[in-house]
Amino acid sequence: QGNLFFDIVRILNHKKPLAFLLENVKHLRTHNKGKTYKIIENTLLDLGYKIFPKIVDAIHYVPQHRERIFIVGFRKDIYPDIEFNFPTPPIKRRLELKQILEEKVDGKYTLSSKLWKYLKNYALKHRRRGNGFGFGLVDPSEPNTATRTLSARYYKDGSEILIKQKGKNPRRLTPRECARLMGFDDSFHIPVSDTQAYKQFGNAVVVDVVDAVADKILKKLTLYGHSFQTKKKLEYVPDKITGHATRA
Repeated sequence: QGNLFFDIVRILNHKKPLAFLLENVKHLRTHNKGKTYKIIENTLLDLGYKIFPKIVDAIHYVPQHRERIFIVGFRKDIYPDIEFNFPTPPIKRRLELKQILEEKVDGKYTLSSKLWKYLKNYALKHRRRGNGFGFGLVDPSEPNTATRTLSARYYKDGSEILIKQKGKNPRRLTPRECARLMGFDDSFHIPVSDTQAYKQFGNAVVVDVVDAVADKILKKLTLYGHSFQTKKKLEYVPDKITGHATRA
């Protein structure tokens, strides 16, 4: 609702951590003609932090185009000359789209003929007007395929990410597939309804991206003499039954 940042400010002011990592939509930089981001930037500087922003596309980590702005901050009183470079994306992403899809999917996720016809007509109408609005249909059999950005509104009709099916109407992703698309492994329990799951995964961060950036932050702090008791570096191994990668 636009107020969360001030809670972050309150926490930073009280706890004064050595560093922090924030994430938001990429349009944060241009929102309200750039005024919103300027307020955020100046506030963080006034709190005594040197900040490093960058827009990162999660497509290098998961099969999803998801551009988000990440802001890394370090305390200026402790690290006056610090510089920070975001991690270099991996050469090959861990999973391709076809690898996150479930083998058996309930028919309820397949679009009805009525909804599919509506989405096609809606897209056609906007194409004629020269707009880019419409559904996002992906074929998992194609190499290096990536979806559009999963959003919190996915529960409405799933139109931004539709999976092509042979001989049938397209289908939306299942909640488990959304979890995988966001980098959550299969050990992550989903205790809520499909609607709530779609909202929560659409609002989540891609685990692999945060893992990579956070690891770079810790390595930078370690160079300055700090030691951290961190968990074992996450590794991904294929499940013997499903073949899907899970964290070990």
